[in-house]
Amino acid sequence: MRLLQVVVSLLKVWQQAPAQILDLLIDEYRQRHLYSGGRYADPLRLSRYEAQIYSQNGEDGLIAECFRRLGAHSRRFVEIGVGDGLENNTALLLTQGWSGVWLESSPRRVRLIHANAQMFVQQGQLSVRQALVTSENINPLLASSLVTGDIDLLSIDIDGNDYWIWQSIAVVEPRVVVIEYNARYPPGLLWIMPYNPRHQFRDDGYFGASLSALEELGRQKGYVLVGCDFNGTNAFFVRQELAGGKFCAPFVAENHYEPPRHFLRRRPARRNRLA
Repeated sequence: MRLLQVVVSLLKVWQQAPAQILDLLIDEYRQRHLYSGGRYADPLRLSRYEAQIYSQNGEDGLIAECFRRLGAHSRRFVEIGVGDGLENNTALLLTQGWSGVWLESSPRRVRLIHANAQMFVQQGQLSVRQALVTSENINPLLASSLVTGDIDLLSIDIDGNDYWIWQSIAVVEPRVVVIEYNARYPPGLLWIMPYNPRHQFRDDGYFGASLSALEELGRQKGYVLVGCDFNGTNAFFVRQELAGGKFCAPFVAENHYEPPRHFLRRRPARRNRLA
């Protein structure tokens, strides 16, 4: 009972603490438990390079590190599931001169995107499509958005059919793929949420696929698993022919899996619009 009381007290402090204090505590945890040595000492391990500007976790830094190693070619992206445009995996790239397509199912969020990223939409750098993405419509949506062939980055985070959407995509060939995985299922478990085009996320842990299942799908599509973020949220894949010698091998779930560490999630710095 006393342990439960301590946990409840800590949670109350956590919820009420200023964001700056929480960030200091998170940084201290990372330095003490995650950066201090062991598997994280390898400079090729991607997760060492996390940084958060517009991303929900440390994806901004991990994406930047991927393209520091690989080089960026087309500087084009596709992101599926982007929220209001102020907290996703490609907003930072947009501010750095990249161009691409955002697909978002919520009409309300699409209206916010047009306000938050107005300049990029008006100048043709960003195309925004409101659609509930399914396995059946993803390729027509991309083709009608004039995004086909080689792109640098594909990001998928829709809290449900992520596996099935990636499996279906055929009209673009990204060099890097970022996709949410379900960290409740440790390496070795090939769990995949059955396909349901009407699925709605209910914050109950029923979504997506295990990291091992995504590793296998990636291999079928010509990609290898090169890392995950510390929070146990996103997996990073690179085209197989590009990865050798640039990322931490072996490219398997057992090497790159990170468990759920949602207590490491920083409160994002909210802005009025992208700049």
